[in-house]
Amino acid sequence: MIGLYGKLKLEIQVTDMKEKIIFALGFFDGVHLGHAQLLWQCKRLAGQVGAKTGAITFEKHPKSLFLSQPPVLINSIEDRMELLRENAMEQICVLPVTRESMTQPWQEFLRMLLQKGAVGFVCGDDFRFGHKGEGNPQKLGDFCREQGMPLVVVPEQTLEGVRISSTHIRGLIESGDVETAAKFLGHPHILSGDVVHGRHLGRTIGIPTANVLIPEGVVVPRLGVYACTCDLEGKTYVTVTNIGSRPTVGGHQVRAESWILDFDGDLYDARITLRFQKFLRPEIKFDSLEALQKQIQHDAAAAFRLLK
Repeated sequence: MIGLYGKLKLEIQVTDMKEKIIFALGFFDGVHLGHAQLLWQCKRLAGQVGAKTGAITFEKHPKSLFLSQPPVLINSIEDRMELLRENAMEQICVLPVTRESMTQPWQEFLRMLLQKGAVGFVCGDDFRFGHKGEGNPQKLGDFCREQGMPLVVVPEQTLEGVRISSTHIRGLIESGDVETAAKFLGHPHILSGDVVHGRHLGRTIGIPTANVLIPEGVVVPRLGVYACTCDLEGKTYVTVTNIGSRPTVGGHQVRAESWILDFDGDLYDARITLRFQKFLRPEIKFDSLEALQKQIQHDAAAAFRLLK
């Protein structure tokens, strides 16, 4: 059940602020369906009190300070921010992850948000904040009552009896099951990046490709070929994307190599966003470039049938 704390008597308290913001609190890795419920409540509450919507997130996983191998993330910070914007978050506050910020008392964390214009909050029922995670929804509720501010606490969300979590979705992506991952995310898994120079071998077989490096610390989908869509310069294209090291041509570094269908132009240094729709096949080492060319054309036809 969604709990609402405090009364919506905010106007007198915030008249000296330039902007009033209802903040959704979380890390928002993947911006999945569970997060979407928080963001929807944020929009609803902001509409009630005449405030803007905002989201609090962190530049990297807080555990990265204490673990030699921090948790792998679903998205880069840039993609996370884009997904939050797609969910109508008008203000996105990306907090640094430092020993000072991670040992901040929970009361100071909330006072800092008040200075940023907070007039209410939305969080999940498992949200923890402040030094050693001592802040929780109950303490946040007490704080909001003292301030006369609203708080919405969103309970755990499930889909088909399974808890919606970034950890579960990460596992689906790693296994290549991007279709099920999309059900839990509420959108296709995305990967954005600047197109980097490759070896130009694709052009020799009539298949020019765009190479994007997978950011450090971001989940690598199962190696293989995917049917994707690609956002480029305000347009969307059907795309065949290989996640792998390109063993046929002696490659070693794992990257996303995409053939953007129906596009003709210079892509170098352009920024593209891939949206993974379906896993087509595992990565294969072919005996020749001709065999590789034939298979990629077959993959392209399959992607076109699926997505066009």
